Amino acid sequence: MKKLLLILPRSKRGYWGKVSKNGKAGFVRLSLPAVAALTPSDWDIEILDARTTPVDFDKKVDLVGITAFTAEIPGAYKLADGFRNKGIKVVMGGIHVSALPEEALQHADSVVVGEAEGVWEKLLSDCEKGELKQVYRSDELIEMTGMAVSRRDLLDRNMYSSFNSLQATRGCPFKCEYCAVTAFFGNKYRTRPIAEVIDEIRGFDTKDFFFVDDNITGQPKYARELFKELIPLKRIWGGQTTINFANDEELLSLYARSGGRYAFIGFETLSESNLRKMNKSWNSPNAYKEAIKKIHKAGINIIGSFIFGLDEDNPAVFQKTFDFIMENNIDAAQFHILTPFPGTELYRAMEQEGRITDRDWSKYHTGEVIFKPENMTADELQRGYWWVYRKTYTLKNMLKRCLRSPGNLITRIGANLSYRNKALKMPEVDL
Repeated sequence: MKKLLLILPRSKRGYWGKVSKNGKAGFVRLSLPAVAALTPSDWDIEILDARTTPVDFDKKVDLVGITAFTAEIPGAYKLADGFRNKGIKVVMGGIHVSALPEEALQHADSVVVGEAEGVWEKLLSDCEKGELKQVYRSDELIEMTGMAVSRRDLLDRNMYSSFNSLQATRGCPFKCEYCAVTAFFGNKYRTRPIAEVIDEIRGFDTKDFFFVDDNITGQPKYARELFKELIPLKRIWGGQTTINFANDEELLSLYARSGGRYAFIGFETLSESNLRKMNKSWNSPNAYKEAIKKIHKAGINIIGSFIFGLDEDNPAVFQKTFDFIMENNIDAAQFHILTPFPGTELYRAMEQEGRITDRDWSKYHTGEVIFKPENMTADELQRGYWWVYRKTYTLKNMLKRCLRSPGNLITRIGANLSYRNKALKMPEVDL
């Protein structure tokens, strides 16, 4: 029986690549458990999460598979080089590799470009015959019917603070210029049969779970039917959605009634001009306040996402965003520095304009400035990012938002403590 070792590398710089004080690695990433599910039964499979487990280059394996986000890719390349130096074949895939396959081939014997489902079995067959090709390209987006269920049994659940997650849809109907996920999964919105989603959830051994979909309400009709089927299961969940779902009273109600306790929402910016430039003009800051009230009234916590460094941003953007969060009682917020990920429209535009200042991929974790901002200095952008994180997560400001309502309080407290842990690792600066 041949041995397959699947590895998720560790990012030394990005917050999300680090483990918590209790040694846990946050939520489970589904990419490798999904690849394991596609692998024929005559392969012995091991999944190694390098965030929590050291890598042994002397391990006896026939093939190593590695996937990585852009910030993790330097570590991924070191792992690949280490195994290849031992004479072991290495295949790499994922969003970054799909965007820059020629770069990845300097470190790997083979790369998968695009979704693995259409090519993985062929790749393994070629490997067994000693005929591994350099590039396996999935030219068509897969249909999501009859998908293999991720092999969570290959994971040590004690290593993760949040274990159960799943995917019901792929793609997003929008084309935001900064989004690397849409560049990979496409903006054709694909849905998995609801019965198959429900069956997978029934198999979870915890009451809570998370939808990793880029936009769980991207097709409202599908979302309404899915949420209706979720109601009898009495589960607790969260997912990513656009703020537009607040305008659909039935959809909003079903989100909450089905156990949706929190929603990750990309507000991104309070500037109409910025939204137009990033191809997100369907978002409207003028409508944010009313939408937030509706979502809160339904009993759903909001984790808002904001991006700094957009072309219309100046140093005043940090105070303005903080004030908006506090005035509207955004339950928790995460902040990002605009990052031109390879494969995105933003990357192509900034490269053409000569605005990218750093190609050290380990810095591409949305917490460091790697480009020339338009209306502030790089230092002002970096310091503003640190300032707004620390300001948002002072105990006083956390308490104000957490105590806005007695309902769903525990979820709010948990989210705020998690982000406070990140904020306290940042320098304390003044604007």
